[in-house]
Amino acid sequence: MSDMTPATMRVVEYDRHGGPEVLTVRTAPVPRPGPGEVLVRVAAASASRGEDLVRTGALNPLRGRTLPARVGTDLAGTVAAVTEGVGFRVGQRVWGLMPHSAFGAMAGFVAVPGDQLARIPDGLDLVDAAAAPAVGTTAAHALRDLAKLTTGERLLVRGASGGVGSVAVQLGHAWGAHVTALAGAANLRWVRDLGADVVLDHRRTAPDDLRDLAPFDVVLDLVGTELDTLYDLLSPGGRLVPLGVDPADPLGSLRDNAATAEHHPGRAFPFSNDARTGELTALATLVETGALRVLVHERFTLDDVAEAYRRVEAGGVRGKIVVMVDPH
Repeated sequence: MSDMTPATMRVVEYDRHGGPEVLTVRTAPVPRPGPGEVLVRVAAASASRGEDLVRTGALNPLRGRTLPARVGTDLAGTVAAVTEGVGFRVGQRVWGLMPHSAFGAMAGFVAVPGDQLARIPDGLDLVDAAAAPAVGTTAAHALRDLAKLTTGERLLVRGASGGVGSVAVQLGHAWGAHVTALAGAANLRWVRDLGADVVLDHRRTAPDDLRDLAPFDVVLDLVGTELDTLYDLLSPGGRLVPLGVDPADPLGSLRDNAATAEHHPGRAFPFSNDARTGELTALATLVETGALRVLVHERFTLDDVAEAYRRVEAGGVRGKIVVMVDPH
């Protein structure tokens, strides 16, 4: 590593399960990148809604209980050091994700596999860039690779104002689909401005109320309930991608997602996103061509990380919440 790289850094950790109040900013050694890894000086990371299920211990039956633990899945920053054979240079602006099912992006420095990083789009603010990698690659993978959405098809996005939903609305519009979006009443005009053709208040419109608007060729669900009803809204050959996890019953919701995919092969899809450089580069192109706007609802400092997660978990966020780790 460079002589300019410090020996220690600030990092967000927790050593007991619970709400955002368990998050603590601590000092830890700067990691050393291993073979194939890049050391990134982190400018910012995003706070993701699903992380609360891990932090509270709700997923311990699946993941086990390993404490202390860290938070943050996607990040933006600059390359601080590289290992042999990695195609990045020191000082390059990059965005990316931590390895699949790993956390720890909210740290001054992270060692990330080089194949899970890509250049940040030209002209995009370094801090705001942290809002895009996870949600952008998730939505693109769901619509393009799994559902194979095509021009002229009818797309339903349930949970359209959040991180993944707001990207899905934009991509659906950019790729020539007719987009119906369910979101909170306060966000309906905003979601329409993203490209939705029909916007509906989710508190007044249950999935069963959508039968008059059906059929849909693709349904992207970010809520995690009523999957059987959503499947019934599909056209012949229609596809359902269930991404949501019901916080009231996360394990049951995950089982339902898996069961729906198992019972309807080729029409409902299990989902796992482990984006690589190619997907992140494609995401950068979408931003640079104007097909996708990076949407930041609010920025928080690292010292206010607990408040950032409280804001995410309160709901109603337009796009993403970003935590500034070390803006530079």
